[in-house]
Amino acid sequence: MGTIRAAIAGMERTEILERVWSAKEEKRRRGELAQSAIVLPFGVGYETGRGFFYKPEAELVRKAAKQFLAGIQNYVEISKMLGVTPRGAHIILRNPIWTGFRVINQKRDSSPAGKYAGINGRQADRRKVDRAIEDVIRIKVIEKPLLTEDEFDTLQRLMDLKQEKHWHSQTDYNRRFTYNGFLTCVICGEPIQTASQRRDYYVCRRRRTCRNCKSNYMGRQRLEQKLDDLFANHLCSRPFVENCVNELLQRSAENDSAAEVRRLNSEINSLRRKRERVVDSYVEGVIDKPELTKRLGPINEGLRVANTALSFKEKGPDLDTDKLIAVFAPLAEWGCWTRDQKRQILSSLVPDIRVVDYKVESLGLNPKLFSNEVTHTDRDSSPPPA
Repeated sequence: MGTIRAAIAGMERTEILERVWSAKEEKRRRGELAQSAIVLPFGVGYETGRGFFYKPEAELVRKAAKQFLAGIQNYVEISKMLGVTPRGAHIILRNPIWTGFRVINQKRDSSPAGKYAGINGRQADRRKVDRAIEDVIRIKVIEKPLLTEDEFDTLQRLMDLKQEKHWHSQTDYNRRFTYNGFLTCVICGEPIQTASQRRDYYVCRRRRTCRNCKSNYMGRQRLEQKLDDLFANHLCSRPFVENCVNELLQRSAENDSAAEVRRLNSEINSLRRKRERVVDSYVEGVIDKPELTKRLGPINEGLRVANTALSFKEKGPDLDTDKLIAVFAPLAEWGCWTRDQKRQILSSLVPDIRVVDYKVESLGLNPKLFSNEVTHTDRDSSPPPA
């Protein structure tokens, strides 16, 4: 009987997912928002009955687009105007919503390959794939567009041309630096960039731009030899790893964490009282539900950060030397790997390396390396696996 009930439950779940997916797809084709407000682009809002509309900050997008069309095409400057990252500014200017049209050209991958691995069989998110041409949804949702279609098309052509000429897009470009993007200056905490001035160098960004950092230029070959030796020899050595773990534990024990724990507890209690006052205001009718959500957002985020910090302070660092050595063991072949292979490992293993004048002061490991948590969470329903 248990097997039959499980089979029936599986069929019912599949039918529920199909109905939910179909209902949301129908809402999208009617020009409605089928998900939560988290999917809304920068400067765009949605209300039931009113539909999609431009928020006041959308005017910044108009100014940014006009500047780009006028020849000011530095993404760093444009991102400062919008208050986002350079990559965020690029994505914002690519959105056809500024012509009044909402275009949905991707969907969740319903094949088994599209599913992220979950914990203990729990359902996780799915990857996105391009829709077939006949499945692409393009519908006008805002009557008065921010940009005309001619302006938007011209903007896209200029962005395409800028991207094609960028050295990242050049297939024949010889990428020589292995550790760029993973190094940080010990003195000022700024990222260390690359420079080619007769020879290849690593240099602190502040030293290169503002010239107010005392760190020196570091030759690429000499610095990379030291870093290669660190990964290929030292991290694979048990005495070296044990010494690092013992020093970390000793520093943690010497820190005056009691005062920090009291401060975190006081902050948590203060945030909890603040949250109670906000909820009471909503119950008494002083604020409406949107205002309640707006006020609770920063408070809940502050509570989450404070509780996480408090948990770490109370628990202390949990390091398993044997596990670290097992993780680092494959690095013995570091010298035989290509640049791309090294960077792939660095991306998942080491988020930050602190250096100055060819000296490696510290090496930060990605905490997720020792965690079983999944970072992908569901934001949308998806059709059942094929």
